[in-house]
Amino acid sequence: MLTLYYGAGACSMASHITLEESGAPYEPKPVALANGEQKSEAYIKINPRAKVPALNFYDDTATTENTAILSYVARAYPEKKLFPGNPAGDARCISHMAWLSNIVHPSFTHINRPERFADDTSTHPALKETGRKNYWANLQEIDGLLAGKEWAQGDQFTACDPYTLVFYGWGKRIELPVQELKSFTAFKQRMLQRPAVQRVAVEEKIALASELPPGTAAM
Repeated sequence: MLTLYYGAGACSMASHITLEESGAPYEPKPVALANGEQKSEAYIKINPRAKVPALNFYDDTATTENTAILSYVARAYPEKKLFPGNPAGDARCISHMAWLSNIVHPSFTHINRPERFADDTSTHPALKETGRKNYWANLQEIDGLLAGKEWAQGDQFTACDPYTLVFYGWGKRIELPVQELKSFTAFKQRMLQRPAVQRVAVEEKIALASELPPGTAAM
């Protein structure tokens, strides 16, 4: 059975939702990031980089990074159509996920982990402010990309969409005016109607869980 190691509310939520969407049998294993569990000896054996997500395969080998895990799930369960299903469409989907990983995520990291970029604590306020400005610009770009579309890749729900949702939730967490992003907000509402998203939102106790329909059950 597949085993997913995730941190509640972390970027690993993208892999968590996508596995739920796939219908694949898997075991979810929460990693308590706030308690430093990702740095434990046991977890370092799974992911030496001490980060989430990590996905253990059936042969007990693991892979890391959302872009890789999401691509694997989409290709391993093609009947769920989590990739567009043609070379050009798949490439665009991977490109979007890589941009989220390489540009959008690091801009947020400047806000909540400035020590990763500078040892001098006197520079941290400026790093946080710059990160906040860049992160908001990235959310605005996502809003523009979603304009006139149902999902990130158009009419078809794909593995890009759970990853895109992560960043709306983070924007809400740090009290950015995400509600002003009309297309992104409408996308978020559509995502919250999906049972897989609802199950993960409740399981991970994310900020967006407060917007779920009353009586939404846990996994």
